[in-house]
Amino acid sequence: MSVGAGLGVYGMRRATRFARTLAPQSVAVRAGNRFRAFTRDVRVGMADREAQLREAIELDRVLPEPRDARSRRVLRARYTIIDDDKDGT
Repeated sequence: MSVGAGLGVYGMRRATRFARTLAPQSVAVRAGNRFRAFTRDVRVGMADREAQLREAIELDRVLPEPRDARSRRVLRARYTIIDDDKDGT
């Protein structure tokens, strides 16, 4: 009889703990923690990908010095120099 009573108490405690985990507050806290972990992982992934892209297009490279006094434009991604005069003179 005492074994049965002990199992009954143990079962009730387990059921109470399980019910607490399904309470709206507990579910909200767990969902919030998962969302925070997800956003942290996304930010880390974004930073890694941005570093890869910067390296691929050599964005952090030093700009070349101009060869003459004519005005020139520099494309940032590849640092290609384009003369402003469009007719080729």
